[in-house]
Amino acid sequence: MKLKTELVIFDLDGTLIDAYQAVRQSVNYSLTKNGYSAVSHGVIKRKVGWGDRQLISGLVDGKDLESTLKDYRRHHQRALKKYAKLLPGAKRILQRLKREGFQLAVASNRPSLFSRPVLRQLKIAEYFDCVLCADQVRHPKPHPELLRTILKLLSRRRQEAVYVGDMIIDVLAGRRAGIKTVAVTTGSSFLSELSAAKPDFVIRRISQLSDAFKTGS
Repeated sequence: MKLKTELVIFDLDGTLIDAYQAVRQSVNYSLTKNGYSAVSHGVIKRKVGWGDRQLISGLVDGKDLESTLKDYRRHHQRALKKYAKLLPGAKRILQRLKREGFQLAVASNRPSLFSRPVLRQLKIAEYFDCVLCADQVRHPKPHPELLRTILKLLSRRRQEAVYVGDMIIDVLAGRRAGIKTVAVTTGSSFLSELSAAKPDFVIRRISQLSDAFKTGS
């Protein structure tokens, strides 16, 4: 059964964009600069999605958090420009949804310092009616505040929205906001984890999003 919606809200990392290499480069740069050992891609990928402060805090001692985070953020602005890329089919699905009259938004735990520039860099900023990041609200995902705020800003009811994300926290945020959720398996959470969180729909790649709800075709 396909979902009905007027507003599609997207997570960023692992859903629309692949910035894992950029994150890995910045994490390991900041760790080694502050006297820590580099960590593997797999470890970093599993930690992405909760915001950069929580990402770094899980890898360093408390006394080194602020200096390491500062180094991470400075490096990450450059790393994103070099390594961030769209996931296959992402731009095409955004173009299709926009063309067919859907409102589109972003709800990300990634700070706005990085989210807005990467959207412009990858030439997809124009598709979104609203972009809201964790540093713009009091509570990041899995709290529903990001999604509820977007609904309010765009004058939409929860029944008119669908949230698309790659992590358990995305499914939880959507459910807590009372909106339908689509989980995509291209990010930080495993299929088994996503399925256990009980999203309304699971897809293996973002290009399959039109299979989840009616796009007018």
